[in-house]
Amino acid sequence: MRHYRPMPITKHTVARLIAALPLFAAAPAAAQTMQGDWPCKQVRVPEIALGGVWTGPSLDKERQAWRDDPAVSELVARIAPRRTPQEEAGRLVADFARAAGQNRKARLTLLFAGLYERMNDERREVVLGLDRFGRRLKEMAEKTRQETQAFYDLQNQKPPDPEAVKKAAETLQWRVRLFEEQRKMIGYVCESPALIEQRFGALARALLAAMDEPG
Repeated sequence: MRHYRPMPITKHTVARLIAALPLFAAAPAAAQTMQGDWPCKQVRVPEIALGGVWTGPSLDKERQAWRDDPAVSELVARIAPRRTPQEEAGRLVADFARAAGQNRKARLTLLFAGLYERMNDERREVVLGLDRFGRRLKEMAEKTRQETQAFYDLQNQKPPDPEAVKKAAETLQWRVRLFEEQRKMIGYVCESPALIEQRFGALARALLAAMDEPG
């Protein structure tokens, strides 16, 4: 008689995969409360700290007005995305500053405000996307636990149902594989907010330097 041997998925294997998630395993309740659905080891900071770069007067007016300036809004759309090399973005800022003439400081301030608004919005959206990603991972982790328990319940039945055990093992194997693939993405996707902030910092420094240059 041919006996069915279930796939080699153990409780230890599934527990190891789940425990690899930074905040979804048996973490302290306080950490889960502080971070919510946030899946990253980095502290959740939804917005770029403007005060860390800009020390001039309030930008409230410029943050509202930059979209109404075609040249500024076009340049913001061109240099904010990471697909534009940093060196090229720096050249575009320098060209814009030279063309501004005696209005250099006012024009560059408007450009600075536009970049902040655009890149801060992008960073905020990325952070919210990471929250959603973390929430999905939590749901996947819980589903994996449930299917692991169902798999072992079927195995422990007297007598066991080989076909039911086989289907449960296949479902669990698929679930664990999908869970592991998503888990491996955490390190990569969690770098996105910092990369946006780093780019904004570099562009801000280029703008501030251009403000100080003689006209």
